[in-house]
Amino acid sequence: MRTKLRSAVLAVLVSLSLATAGCSTAATTKTVTVFAAASMKATFTKLAQTFEASHPGVKVTFNFANGDTLAMQITQGAPADVFATASEAHLKPITDAGLGAAQVKIYATNQLQIAVPPANPAKIATFADLAGGEVKFVGCSASTACGAATKKIEAGTGVTLKPVSEEETVTDVLAKVVAGEADAGLVFRTDVSSAGDKVAGIEFPESAKAVNRNTIVALKAGPQAALGQEFVDLVVSAEGQQVLAAAGFGPGQ
Repeated sequence: MRTKLRSAVLAVLVSLSLATAGCSTAATTKTVTVFAAASMKATFTKLAQTFEASHPGVKVTFNFANGDTLAMQITQGAPADVFATASEAHLKPITDAGLGAAQVKIYATNQLQIAVPPANPAKIATFADLAGGEVKFVGCSASTACGAATKKIEAGTGVTLKPVSEEETVTDVLAKVVAGEADAGLVFRTDVSSAGDKVAGIEFPESAKAVNRNTIVALKAGPQAALGQEFVDLVVSAEGQQVLAAAGFGPGQ
């Protein structure tokens, strides 16, 4: 009887010890919050795994959205440790408000590409083809990085596009192309690459007129500002650049 009682007490003590250890671990877990452009989802998710592996007890969470929307959220007090954009313009409200903890880094470059269904039923071959009267073209809104780049190319070429819809993220543009709701969409070449065989990508020389520079900065008011800077350091490091290059991004500066 005593043996059974002793075993039961020991089991309870072990259980309490494990529970306490679990609570202690949870209590010491730190979260780095990264606000990033939707086009960065695949690469940043991969980099987060690398970061977490080298930082035991640290978790990286993301808020992926239109850079313009993210900048507004940050300036209105949303808690974030890092802001990564797909356009230099989206960083301006942050720098104007003095919210950056360190120097802004250009961590990658990107260019637009035409995304079409794999069979390309509308026979799109050039940027000008997107303006064809029968073509169902979907673009990004002007407030997004891909939308701003599109407007710049339109201005430089004299070609005026008439999208059937304008989306707030490149992922929404791709979704319409994949679903067959559009004959073509303009997104970044990295977005076409990440979509795999769901879409085909068409390069066009005019895209060189609007090379996009992706920027990143740690935020000094971030709950984990120091760790945020370490995440920035990973992104701009040789290891981070290798991951970005594999996804089709051009080098940072």
